[in-house]
Amino acid sequence: MTTRELSPLDRVLSEAQRALDTVFGAPGAERPNPAGNTAELVLEPGERRHSAGLMRINHVGEVCAQALYCGQAAVARDESTRGHLLEAAQEETDHLAWCADRLRELDSRPSLLNPLWYAGSFAIGALAGLRGDGWNLGFVVETERQVEAHIDEHLQSLPEADQRSRAILRTMKADEARHAEKAEAAGARILPMPVPALMAAASKLMKAVAYRV
Repeated sequence: MTTRELSPLDRVLSEAQRALDTVFGAPGAERPNPAGNTAELVLEPGERRHSAGLMRINHVGEVCAQALYCGQAAVARDESTRGHLLEAAQEETDHLAWCADRLRELDSRPSLLNPLWYAGSFAIGALAGLRGDGWNLGFVVETERQVEAHIDEHLQSLPEADQRSRAILRTMKADEARHAEKAEAAGARILPMPVPALMAAASKLMKAVAYRV
């Protein structure tokens, strides 16, 4: 049997379908939800709103991660780099599904600006990928390190009773650390300043908006 090579149009349609599934669909997780049988304790209304705001930020982060990695993979020059990016994207799909599940449990919703977050992140990922695979992987490392840092902030900020959100975030943090380590081992280059600072500033803006909208 032979495998048909995808045409440029095929690739465009595939990426468009992936974007629609991420933003408007209900992606399924390949792994069980880390919250599992963790008890759902009673949260005060203010605590519930705060947990929902934090999990909405994390959901947006996973939308952005999907877009970033897919944008980078679309222009990756080396097949092993492309495979690394798509593998990381698949695990981010698990995170996306888990965060969506938790938002529903908290009687809340994803960000209304998810189409904008996806489009912007895909463009940034493609631009990063055009610099070459070393820079491509360096972008992965910096992205994952910054995500780890904001998950740490959320673990400290979550209401003590919200153990289900906490279980999800702990697994996500471990996955992000592994993605960064694999990218470093694959030859990631250290991003020059001011790129990390600009990424952190954009992340800060995203978090402030996504918490509410």
